[in-house]
Amino acid sequence: MSSPQAEKAPQSSGTSEEVATLNVDPNTLTVADLYDKEKFDLETMDNKLVFQLLQCGPEGLTQSEAEARIHKFGPNKLPEKKVNPILQFLSFMWNPLSWVMEAAALVAIVLSNGQGMPPDWQDFVGIILLLLGNSCIGFYEERGAGKAVEALMAALAPQCTVKRDGNWVTMEAANLVPGDIISIGIGDVVPADSRMVIANNVKIDQAALTGESLPVGKEPGDEVFSGSTVKQGEAEAVVIGTGLNTFFGRAASLVAGANEGMGHLQQVLAKIGNFCICSIAIFLVAEIFVMYPGFRYRYRRGMNNLLVLLIGGIPIAMPTVLSVTLAIGAKQLAEHKAIVTRISAIEELAGVTILCSDKTGTLTLNELTIKTDAVRQYSDISVDDILLFSAYASRVENQDAIDKSVVESLPDTSMARKGIDVLDFVPFNPVDKRTQVTYRRLSDNTVHRVSKGMSQVILELCTRDMSPEIEQRLHADVDEFAQRGLRALAVAEETVPSGDAEGEGSGFRLIGLLPIFDPPRHDTKETIERAIGLGVHVKMITGDQLAIAKETGRELGMGDTMYKASILNKPDELNGIANSVDELVLRADGFAGVYPEHKYEIVERLQNLGHMVAMTGDGVNDAPALAKANVGVAVADASDAARSAADIVLTEAGLSTIIEAFIHSRIIFQRMRNYAIYTCSVTIRIVTTFSILVFAFKFDFPPFLVLILAIINDGTMMTISTDRVKPSKSPNAWNLKEIFSYAIVYGCYLTLTTLIFFVVVDKTNFFQRHGCKAFTNHNDFSFHSVIYLQVSILSQGLIFVTRSQGFFFTERPSVFLMCAFVVAQFVATIITVYANWGFTEITGAGWHWAGAVWIWDIVWFVPLDFIKFGMAAVIERFAQARSPPTPGEPVTHDQVELARQRTRMSMEAAQNVTRISTIPSRGASYYAPNLHDHVSHRRNFGSRVKHLLTRTGKNISMDNNELRRLQSTQAQAASRVLTGQN
Repeated sequence: MSSPQAEKAPQSSGTSEEVATLNVDPNTLTVADLYDKEKFDLETMDNKLVFQLLQCGPEGLTQSEAEARIHKFGPNKLPEKKVNPILQFLSFMWNPLSWVMEAAALVAIVLSNGQGMPPDWQDFVGIILLLLGNSCIGFYEERGAGKAVEALMAALAPQCTVKRDGNWVTMEAANLVPGDIISIGIGDVVPADSRMVIANNVKIDQAALTGESLPVGKEPGDEVFSGSTVKQGEAEAVVIGTGLNTFFGRAASLVAGANEGMGHLQQVLAKIGNFCICSIAIFLVAEIFVMYPGFRYRYRRGMNNLLVLLIGGIPIAMPTVLSVTLAIGAKQLAEHKAIVTRISAIEELAGVTILCSDKTGTLTLNELTIKTDAVRQYSDISVDDILLFSAYASRVENQDAIDKSVVESLPDTSMARKGIDVLDFVPFNPVDKRTQVTYRRLSDNTVHRVSKGMSQVILELCTRDMSPEIEQRLHADVDEFAQRGLRALAVAEETVPSGDAEGEGSGFRLIGLLPIFDPPRHDTKETIERAIGLGVHVKMITGDQLAIAKETGRELGMGDTMYKASILNKPDELNGIANSVDELVLRADGFAGVYPEHKYEIVERLQNLGHMVAMTGDGVNDAPALAKANVGVAVADASDAARSAADIVLTEAGLSTIIEAFIHSRIIFQRMRNYAIYTCSVTIRIVTTFSILVFAFKFDFPPFLVLILAIINDGTMMTISTDRVKPSKSPNAWNLKEIFSYAIVYGCYLTLTTLIFFVVVDKTNFFQRHGCKAFTNHNDFSFHSVIYLQVSILSQGLIFVTRSQGFFFTERPSVFLMCAFVVAQFVATIITVYANWGFTEITGAGWHWAGAVWIWDIVWFVPLDFIKFGMAAVIERFAQARSPPTPGEPVTHDQVELARQRTRMSMEAAQNVTRISTIPSRGASYYAPNLHDHVSHRRNFGSRVKHLLTRTGKNISMDNNELRRLQSTQAQAASRVLTGQN
């Protein structure tokens, strides 16, 4: 470019002649200049000017030119915010539970001194090591899981077809540069902002970007935006913008500063943490008042007892254990061909009660097939010969779906041309609605014709051996096929006596009627049966005809109570069917003739009734419902749009993989639930036990022993992330009232075991009569070690009760958990027997006391299972009264209202859920990320941008048309996922 004035010339007139005088030098053209609308408007200028400005042509770029440009313009994806490993590591120590432990460390080093005693260095160092250990484990597992899933996701990176060195090649969309020529067709997501060069009947769905509700027709010269979807036709286009310099990229970057809400699992963890913190706080305050004003304790003695509660009551390992459990679970699901793109989806998948599935390509093969056992005959020609003749009248190359199904119905596809010489072939066309072949049979040198096509067309063609009875039979068979959802293909043949390809025939006669259908996958029926066995109701949601949907439902054993989706908008037509649309949606086995908005509405209604909904699909039309569902599942070979909107991507064909995902997600959920009950119980047990011992007996337990207890417990509990547990037979959901109820009952019971043990030791000589040495007083150093072992064994043994649904011995734990328990309690026993640590006020009590404690704890361990059964029976009665209405059963108005009241708060919270990825960034999904906003609550994106800019005091020049175009739910989600706010 010669001068800034010359650069503005295209904007002023936009003529080809003026641009031709610019002599644009790509070596001096900067990216800022290229995308400065004051200088060049790539969106509106003529294609010839675009080619000249970008120094390219319809033949595309060479590989060397593309490599040079990618260094200049950067990759075609939004910038990935890399997570700083140090900050990621430190994040494991930045949560309320860790704050309490950090406060305990400060208490130990700052406040625990005086009266001639040094600061409590031992406890301080131990707490810091505990914090660092938890962070190291969580950091290692999360990074490992992230890298594993990131590698798998790289294989699913969006692909595009681009012309390089004059040849069409397929490559990752991230490698596109301005000037590339791309090819796009139906179902493709446009990989970069482009200008149409060749367009054949193209329609683009850009509703999520521009707010236009219907697909927009595009002609040569029109612009198409990155992230929009091709709904019809095919085209070639020249890339004019990539990465942040796309319409989509600009939109995403504008809202990069928007705040996000807390994820569902984080909310659960926060509530559990608050429960533990509140429990500690209550007893801390009580101890302060009892020890100092009541017992007149000296300052340092009371501080040690307060440290016991702070250190022992906080489940410091909980965030790490749960994050490790999810990370390992994501890796395990990936091994079963299910890639998790949002880690919290694992938890939600475990709670799914209804699975909505697309039919074509998901439940079925999406391949037309001849149902050979239902072929109808109208002459003496056998079924095998009818299939053979119809194959003669089919293409064997460049086949359409029907020709392919006919030829593949033969035992050997080569039979379609074996023994004949094709003289003339008339392919299918929309006017004649049939195909026709004239061939010479080599065995006898006779000439014949065969025609196949629409039944009415073939019927009108037949003049030989036709009778009213045959015609009536044909109509009846066609009607029967239609009722069963089968397409009918009629076949007729005639002889050509003259032997001339153009000669007159003897007259066509009707020989057969072929039923065509899209067969279910071989494993789909079993998959549905397994889903039902897991308590998941399966509904078919398809755009196909109602009759086809019903026939497929009957074949799969999922029922045929299905309706046209149009009834959802016609409540007045529900008379005799259901009392409300909600009841209809819940009772139906499926819906046919659906559009994307119907799928979305069905999912939303089911969610409003209190159900967790999973939606599977593979096409562009499934993407909105995939994004709306609690868990969106893109099946193998899904379109880019479907994969990008989904939370889980299956890499193996069929639906059977989803069952494995259900089972494994429930296993993962059970591990988390078991640990949550355990850790809350231990918190109650520690704070109540040692507080009551202080209140009743002025018993001063050494804080260092509690620290050892916490370290050993946390090390053991890390193994629960790989524990062998049974998945529940019904969907799971977090029930914090249940968890807290179990925790309080278990915790109080364990406290009772310690208090009774203390009283027996202190007030009687029962153990002394059996060889155990006597203690001098309540705070004998040997007594400290004995109480430590009693608390350690029974507290950690509780995990074997919480992890099992029946008696603890009926469900074998993992080898790691069992070994960890044995090692932990071996160490605890050795400490009790031999430790002589004056700095922490413990002395070895000997093997007699160790044996007595083990026997005591084993005896008291047995009733824990019966407590569990009793609690489960009580909780089950309350759960039944609050469960959502069952699919397939009538729904009353009261049930609907109860469900809506129960779920309103959770649904509102769901709108703010941060979709937590298993990988630091999702560059592979840069142009169609997860959507999580309700359609009814979509905000005008332009208004939101204005609000953000006003609030931050920034000022950006943007016209109203640009603001109106930025109505992008997709862009809002992209900014969250792709700029690192996840």
